[in-house]
Parts: sequence; structure tokens; C-alpha cells
Amino acid sequence: MNAVDVRAEVVASVLSPRFSSREVAKKTGVSLRQLQWWDEQGVVTPVQHGRRRLYSPGEVLMVGIIVSLRRKRLSLQKIRRVFGDLDGNDALDRLLIAHDRSDVYLLTDGLQVVLESSPEAIVDVLKRAEKPLLAVCVSDVIKALGLESFGSRRKPVHTETALAGSKNGRGTTALRAS
Repeated sequence: MNAVDVRAEVVASVLSPRFSSREVAKKTGVSLRQLQWWDEQGVVTPVQHGRRRLYSPGEVLMVGIIVSLRRKRLSLQKIRRVFGDLDGNDALDRLLIAHDRSDVYLLTDGLQVVLESSPEAIVDVLKRAEKPLLAVCVSDVIKALGLESFGSRRKPVHTETALAGSKNGRGTTALRAS
């Protein structure tokens, strides 16, 4: 990492709000030990400041979605695959923005992931699905965690399904700022 990248990361970390492990545990209902283990396993990797873990709003959202998917009995291995398809925190930060305009749903079978806000598109995904899908209303997770205000200052986002444009070509929906 060069000096410009380091400066940009420092500026971004100062400007973006951060949540302590205790705050994230309280918001999500996940134990402090579970958050530590997820960090050690590379599932959710917050910024380390000394011995403290500091989570961005996108990382708090990620923990909330993981909790929702685990409650629906999706394995951690499949959850990792889902978040690998989402290209990490950038997609989650865009989700924080997208929920302002309409509800956004994450649909997954553990192998593929689709993010949609249009009811017609959601029904189309369900019709084309070869396996049962789990759905998480990301907008509800954002509201439950009190993260509504973190996306409202940015540009609106358009959702579009991009089968060929995903990182691995398996059908991830791309979110793009307009």
C-alpha cells in the first residue's frame, strides 16, 4: 500500500462513523466472542485500532445479514460465498444507500446471490430458481440496526441484475450509483 492509499484510508476512517464491538453486539444480538471469531476467520474484518475492533456501518449491516441468514440455517461457509459474490463492504455501503428508495431483498441459495428491489424481478428470480431460496429484506435489517441515516447523504442507486458482470459470473446483482 502506498502513501496515498494509506492517507485515503485514514481520511475515510476518520470521516465514516465506526461502531465498537460492544455497540455491534448490542445492535445485532451477537456475542462479543462470536464477533471476535468471525474476525479471526475473516468473515467480518473490522478495522483494528489498538486492541479495539471498529466496525463501519457496512460491516454492521453485514453482521445483521449474517445473523438473519444463520437464523434461516444457512451455513457459515455458504454465507462467506454469498458475501464473496457481493464484493464485500462496497456492495454493503451501496445497500445502505439503495434502501432509501425502496425495499431491497437479498435472495440466495447459498451458491448464488441476487439483490433486488422490484417485486416483479423478485418473482422472476423465484420462478427461475432451481433450488429453494432464502430471502432477507435488507431494508428491514438496516432499520432494525438503526442504520437508516448512513446512506441518505449519498447519490441514489439503481439495481440491475448482472449475470455476466458478477465477479464469478454466477448471478450477483450489481448495484451502481447514478
